[in-house]
Amino acid sequence: MMRRRECLTGIAIAAALSLTGGSSASAQGTFPSRTIRVIVPFPAGGTTDMLARLFAQRMSEGLGQSVLVENMGGAGGSVGADAVAKAEPDGHTLLFHNLTFSTTSASLQHAGRARHDIEKDFAPISLAANVPMLLVANPQVAAKDLKEFIALARDGKQPLFYGSTGPGSVMNFAGEVMKRDARIAMEHVPFRGAAPLVQELIAGRIQFGGDQLSTALPHVRSGALKPMATLSATRIAALPDVPTVREMGLPNMEMRGWNGFFAPARTPDAVIARLNGEIVKAARQPEVQSRMAEVGAEAVGSTPQELAQVVREQVKAVSPLVAELNLVVQ
Repeated sequence: MMRRRECLTGIAIAAALSLTGGSSASAQGTFPSRTIRVIVPFPAGGTTDMLARLFAQRMSEGLGQSVLVENMGGAGGSVGADAVAKAEPDGHTLLFHNLTFSTTSASLQHAGRARHDIEKDFAPISLAANVPMLLVANPQVAAKDLKEFIALARDGKQPLFYGSTGPGSVMNFAGEVMKRDARIAMEHVPFRGAAPLVQELIAGRIQFGGDQLSTALPHVRSGALKPMATLSATRIAALPDVPTVREMGLPNMEMRGWNGFFAPARTPDAVIARLNGEIVKAARQPEVQSRMAEVGAEAVGSTPQELAQVVREQVKAVSPLVAELNLVVQ
């Protein structure tokens, strides 16, 4: 009778743990148990979308489960990021974001409208790639670099419009810093992603804009867009004649370009480690590195701590300027 009672008690405890998810070790041991969703917080067609799909294919092979990319644009990437922050922290919903994460997060915090905290609500997994930001103009603009564009803006003979991937995005940040530091006037035109921004630039409906190099590089090479400057600290190997914003006298615009993977906070360490291993392995594959080099990107694959440090330093650097310029995500 005693043995029977002990057996029944054990069954009851096991059932309770199963219902409440109390056996985290078991959950980690079976990861991944279903399809993994990678949320890209921008429309399809841009650099971040392309890189996410490049990694997703390799991760599927290593994890033995489908890894599907889902585009969820809006509010400079905040809509997709918020969805991941609220997802179950089990490693089956991930965020693939870029340096805009820093500026939109700072903008939301400045406005008191942050629905998530970049450092508290996300678990960094790995840097995937370094991708410089490139400022570009329509070929009909009478300027060969950023200095000449600024002179054209100061002349004031024609209204100038610059595009970004949304309020609070990196290009919105860079455009407003440029307006302040160069003392020029430009009107901001927000888009839901890099692909429609580039289309409008090529069509000439806006004169100035920018995005990660991979999006703009094919159009620069074809002559459909004109490079003005890079936001990176050094010149870009793919475009060695294009100056940096620091060389153009605008050091406050300088920002490191990156793309990386995040999970919801409280995702188990073992799950983060498994995902990190697959991302690092993918970044080291020759075909991934070759594809990235073609579009001016650099495969990375880092520790979670390295990604956390990049984000922390970038948010700290942009936050004072975001507050001064009153950049608000809408």
